[in-house]
Amino acid sequence: MISLVGLPGSGKSTVGRQLARRLRLRFVDCDQVLERQLGCTIRECFEREGEERFRDAEETVVERLTRQQDGVLATGGGAVLRLNNRVRLRERTYAVYLNSMPDELYRRLRHDVKRPLLQVDDPIARLRELHAQRDPLYREVARLVVNTGRPSVAVLVRTIVGGLEAAGIVGINSGT
Repeated sequence: MISLVGLPGSGKSTVGRQLARRLRLRFVDCDQVLERQLGCTIRECFEREGEERFRDAEETVVERLTRQQDGVLATGGGAVLRLNNRVRLRERTYAVYLNSMPDELYRRLRHDVKRPLLQVDDPIARLRELHAQRDPLYREVARLVVNTGRPSVAVLVRTIVGGLEAAGIVGINSGT
């Protein structure tokens, strides 16, 4: 299992879908699985139940999804906050950290109202806080760090595939 970790808006779902297609693997989005399990959006869960309840549900989903053998898993941006999730991602998956800078993320997310942690007066400051807090946790689980910058999704996928090939995770110039 290949997992993608990173801040909200770093491209985990978008890149993950394309990576899975390129490698001919199944794609799973942890947030979508969570929303189906919860019966509501993540934002609604945060508002009604609070972040702690959401993180409990997320931990259960990460535990289950990381047991699967083949596929590409896009995690939620805060999945690494729980030690159990970090251990599972590090031990059960080949984690790729999509490292995005806060200013870049703000450009992508400034009109997004679905992300509960960014519904604050100063979202750029919040993104900087999240980066400072989570960057060491992403690096703790990651076997490959890819700086997203401004490359296209196709370039990011090629970069990740190259890293996976170098690590012997997938065959060179193959889709597996």
